[in-house]
Amino acid sequence: MAMAEKSRKASPDPASTRPSLIRELVEIADYIAHVRREIAALRANELTRDRLPMAHEELGSVVEATAGATNSIMNAAEEILSLPNDKNYRAAVEARMNDIFEACTFQDITGQRIAKVSESLRQLESRLTRFAAAVKAKDEGGVDPAEVERRVRAELLLLNGPQIKGPATAQDEIDALFS
Repeated sequence: MAMAEKSRKASPDPASTRPSLIRELVEIADYIAHVRREIAALRANELTRDRLPMAHEELGSVVEATAGATNSIMNAAEEILSLPNDKNYRAAVEARMNDIFEACTFQDITGQRIAKVSESLRQLESRLTRFAAAVKAKDEGGVDPAEVERRVRAELLLLNGPQIKGPATAQDEIDALFS
């Protein structure tokens, strides 16, 4: 009988652990509710239904507008080069130059479209950052070697086109290639 009394005293009283357990369950429920609110705030459906497809459309429009403007400029320049040097030469050149100026307005349109895409991507980044903070997401495992290899390979395969505030090839070096 003494053994039974000792085992009862050694084991915790279930009633005394209930407030702690209930408190933990409430904290878990609150955390889950918070995560659900943050996921809802992402408006992922809106992103995939509206924002990202719009970004694709806008970039496609930029490509089309740029290609169309480039073709117009090149056509006008070819026409100028083929004009006969007669009394109507100046008027013909002026008309083609106006076509070139008109075609150059693509820059304004492309700028507006790129600004829309940039804003959509900024909102996506903001929402993902908010979500990552809400769920206390941490990047684990460091850098993925396969991803690093893919990026290095992609960088090496680039023709190093237009530079964005980075090291660029000097115009003199480019001219030397063509001489």
